[in-house]
Amino acid sequence: MKAKILITGANGQLGQDLSYILKNRDFTVYPCDHTSLDITNQAQTASILNDIKPGIVIHAAAYTNVDQAESNLDQVFAVNAYGTRNVAVASERINAKLIFISTDYVFNGLKKEPYHEFDSPNPLSVYGQSKLAGETFVREFHSKFFIVRTSWLFGKYGSNFVKTMLNLGKEEKVINVVNDQLGSPTYTVDLANRISEIIETEKYGTYHISNTGSCSWYEFAKAIFKESGMDVKMHPVSTTSFPRPAPRPKNSVFEHRSLRLNGFHKMRHWRAALKDFLSELNGHPT
Repeated sequence: MKAKILITGANGQLGQDLSYILKNRDFTVYPCDHTSLDITNQAQTASILNDIKPGIVIHAAAYTNVDQAESNLDQVFAVNAYGTRNVAVASERINAKLIFISTDYVFNGLKKEPYHEFDSPNPLSVYGQSKLAGETFVREFHSKFFIVRTSWLFGKYGSNFVKTMLNLGKEEKVINVVNDQLGSPTYTVDLANRISEIIETEKYGTYHISNTGSCSWYEFAKAIFKESGMDVKMHPVSTTSFPRPAPRPKNSVFEHRSLRLNGFHKMRHWRAALKDFLSELNGHPT
């Protein structure tokens, strides 16, 4: 019999794909959102996990508004740092495996090569600092954990860059897109599938999970319009053309060293994932 799985942030972009995929793999899934589980409430978190006693906890809940985080430090640390501590402590108490969803924003983006799991984090933003604090609490208070860093998420649920570009392509005559930030786009379905594989192992540790390949936001947008058959005029611009409260890492490209060394299959290229996602958006499930 497969383990019970509790998912925090189950109504989010990744959480909904995780719930669907894990249920299809015959896991008993307990999806929790902030209305049913307030991770900032330590007593409530401990009580709910103790009542359900899941064998696996996937902690995907987070404060994710990167720009608002710059002026909302207390709330973002309450959720991303101490909320994660509460989940880690409660999961350890019931001997559940813990998967913590983290981010490319734990790095400053100054490295020229792709980031691997043993590179030293140095976040630029409050959001990145809070997620790194969450990672630290996981390592301090849990003994059987997977920290999964991911980047540039796109999927069926919630808002993301792909949906934004598709909408802008219909509304605007010319679109300016940043061309000096590089990253690894990640289809939530591919990420959820890989998480569903690693959680059945004891190959604990930190993992970088994204689709393979890299691009700038401008190149990503170009691919979106090409795959969608849309003729949209675009201009590549620098980050300085779009001043934002939170600094972004210039390089968010991931190397998947932990996946490779632990014997997991290679992630597919982001272009192939994008093609499948656009097909899904158009009502043709892959």
